[in-house]
Amino acid sequence: MNISKRLQFFFKLFFQYIFFLIYGKVIYKTNNETAKNSKIIKIGSKKYHVAKIKNGRIYTDYLENVSIIDKNNILVNNVSYQQIDGALFPAKLNSALIKGTPRFKKKIKGSVLCMVQGISAEINYFHWMFDILPRIKLIKKIVNLKDIDYFYFPELKKWQKDTLSVFKIPKKKLINSKKYRHIEADLVFATSHPWYTKGHMVRESKDLPAWDINWVVKTFLKYKKKTSCNKKIFIDRSESVFKHCQIINNDEVKNNLIKNGFSIHETGKMSFFEQIYLFNNANIIV
Repeated sequence: MNISKRLQFFFKLFFQYIFFLIYGKVIYKTNNETAKNSKIIKIGSKKYHVAKIKNGRIYTDYLENVSIIDKNNILVNNVSYQQIDGALFPAKLNSALIKGTPRFKKKIKGSVLCMVQGISAEINYFHWMFDILPRIKLIKKIVNLKDIDYFYFPELKKWQKDTLSVFKIPKKKLINSKKYRHIEADLVFATSHPWYTKGHMVRESKDLPAWDINWVVKTFLKYKKKTSCNKKIFIDRSESVFKHCQIINNDEVKNNLIKNGFSIHETGKMSFFEQIYLFNNANIIV
């Protein structure tokens, strides 16, 4: 380890120590009172935990860990989230237990619903639609959305804000977890993950519960907005800022598909509600 890296390492340790002094050490217990008092709800054959925590805290490293902490500094097992190298791990490996909560805390007056799980939902359509938004269905089992004062989300893009308009969640109720990675509220609501409970996310995603998919369809399909398109569509990914999964001979593919009656679409340039119409209208999607 060179001198620069060594200095960075010791600075991190010192920084963590300062925050340990400010906020205390986060503790892990297998059966703390808050976890035991979480409400268990059932949808189909699946069971979920929905926690209601007085004077609770939320801390996220904005990568792979979300820590839900009660007023006694105990990690709430069933609704905290810890993913390491793409795989889900038990709460006893949550980063807050080792590194603490090394961010200054923002105090929120009122209730907050935690809707984060790291960075994936900020950049990924699938995770937003099937991991994050279905928590609304879970939380509505115990509380009316109108009675929740704030919603703790990742940094939102326009299309994500469009999806929230369906639930009539106003901008003033949104808290950006990228800006405020550590908050405390009079009341914290948090749920377990809608489908991801073990193993590697890519493998587990093949077994999404039917209620999750059906809820997304039922919730959003009625808001589709008509746009110009054929029954046969090709999604041109070349406009994406991400360079993986690109077609090397993209122009050749497009020209051949156009000859065969396909319309070409760059979905990033369409509104969320136009995209709903585009896919719902299609018979063939490439």
